[in-house]
Amino acid sequence: MKMSRSKLVYTALAAIAIIAALFAFAPTNAVTGGISQSTRTTVQSLKTGDMKKLVVHPGPQAVATAPYATATGDTATLAAHKGKVVLLNFWATWCAPCRKEMPMLSELQTELGGSDFEVITIATGKNDPAAMARFFAEIGISNLPLHTDANSAVAREMGVLGLPATVLIARDGTEVARLLGDADWASDSAKSILKALIAAKD
Repeated sequence: MKMSRSKLVYTALAAIAIIAALFAFAPTNAVTGGISQSTRTTVQSLKTGDMKKLVVHPGPQAVATAPYATATGDTATLAAHKGKVVLLNFWATWCAPCRKEMPMLSELQTELGGSDFEVITIATGKNDPAAMARFFAEIGISNLPLHTDANSAVAREMGVLGLPATVLIARDGTEVARLLGDADWASDSAKSILKALIAAKD
């Protein structure tokens, strides 16, 4: 029995729609790596005080590939920091909570910074370089970078909707946890969490 031309067209369109749906939902860019379940459990157990706001992801998430501008005028991407555990903080000069927590991030960099760990601060949105430098000078910060994300490309790609926002990145360059709003990053809980991530051999 021959199919009519209209039925053939409808059948072909249906087949195309099914194939398109399969491609749309196929995990072609699945993110792998991150931290082990054991490390994830350890981090969860160390969350007290402000660190209770830290959301530990059930699996690794990709970080932004968009470049940001460094204080020297060059550009860099987060991929350049693979091999280290990274605390990535998004801030702005107009953000009062950012001013409150920045000295705590500076303390982390002083105590834990090195070949295994780094605090990266990126001012996102319109931030005058002179105002950024003044912001750091007024609160005595000299060991954190004045990176900028003027068009918010990095923040937008990472889904940052409010400031401050802090992202924890594993050695393999994947996001493993996130905290929205300011927090006591100099607390024993925060330092224990970061030390656990640094010590992990995932």
